[in-house]
Amino acid sequence: MARKDVITVESSEAASSHQTSNSALDRVIERRKFLKGVGMAGAALTAGGLLKLDLAAQTSSSTLTKGDSAILRFLAAAEIIETDLWQQYAELGGTQDNELPGLTGGNAIYTAALKQLDGDMDQYIHDNTEDELSHELFINAYLTAHGADPVNLDKFRTLPSSKATGAQQIGRLTNLMQLTVDTSWWTRYRSRTGNPDLGDSFKQAIPSLAVGRHPAIPRTDRDLASVDFTQAIANTAGFHFAFIEQGGSSLYPQLAQRVSNVEVLRILLSIGGVEITHFQTWHDKAGNAPAVNATDPVTGVKVEFPNLNASPFGGEDFQTNLIMPEPTAFLSHGFPAVSIIRPTETQGAAMNAVKGLTADGLFLGQSQEFFAFISNLALEADAAQREL
Repeated sequence: MARKDVITVESSEAASSHQTSNSALDRVIERRKFLKGVGMAGAALTAGGLLKLDLAAQTSSSTLTKGDSAILRFLAAAEIIETDLWQQYAELGGTQDNELPGLTGGNAIYTAALKQLDGDMDQYIHDNTEDELSHELFINAYLTAHGADPVNLDKFRTLPSSKATGAQQIGRLTNLMQLTVDTSWWTRYRSRTGNPDLGDSFKQAIPSLAVGRHPAIPRTDRDLASVDFTQAIANTAGFHFAFIEQGGSSLYPQLAQRVSNVEVLRILLSIGGVEITHFQTWHDKAGNAPAVNATDPVTGVKVEFPNLNASPFGGEDFQTNLIMPEPTAFLSHGFPAVSIIRPTETQGAAMNAVKGLTADGLFLGQSQEFFAFISNLALEADAAQREL
């Protein structure tokens, strides 16, 4: 596993790394025919030993269709990735107990900054992490019970951990220290006319967060020396929480439209509903982010979190106590507006999710093999067709 004693991030290097990640993903998609053999058939669950499962008695006599298996395998990978990033948040800012593996006591300064968004942030972070871990384990167990290969990403746990107090020093799948967070979900869910499924686009709620590279966890304890920068890190995390979970809110109903087996449909609807509750929770908390301007002492990148209820913001697009989806266009602009999850268009849903996470900076530093594996899972899921 890769270990670094000191994490140094330079703006030019971050930009170069981001371009490398995106180009790597593009190359993988173009070379898919050569990557069909990339896979991991290991049966170990990510949190091996955490749950002991006797699957023999639970195995159904039915088998999964190729499409249903592909969809479940992609979702298993997505949940493993989510568990990895949420585990990092939990170690530093979540409730510290024995319900999650690897907690070492947390980081008091970072946790206090998160609590500026809500006094229960540490508990919510803990519970979101536990939920994602349960999703990961269940989907992999279900795949195994039906004779399909589960997903194991352990070989890709090569990214460095934060060096701040509270973080385990282990290899990670995801990078939370160089994020470019898309905050257009904020205005998308407040729009009464726009729907990305109909080709509409939406402005950023926090424009400076959608450019450059920003840490959502402290890289070292030195990041916590400035009160303003500490709060900016916590605010970044708050908006990133919602960015991640709005993706899950859409992904499950998108892929559910392609499954064949009613039980698999039940799984996607049941887990997808929990992703929606996560999103609404974080949607609410992000709106409480204190207004602050800060400059990253390492990279010089600036970030501004404005008062979203004040001019030039304000109005329904930005009003912070609006956390339920505003009614908007669905299927066609000819129908009445309706409150919905958006997007839910199924074409290219899995690959778009991979592209979104890559653009977020979550995979900065990952290997070509990682992009090959994840892209192949996404392409297989998107190729699934509902069998009647």
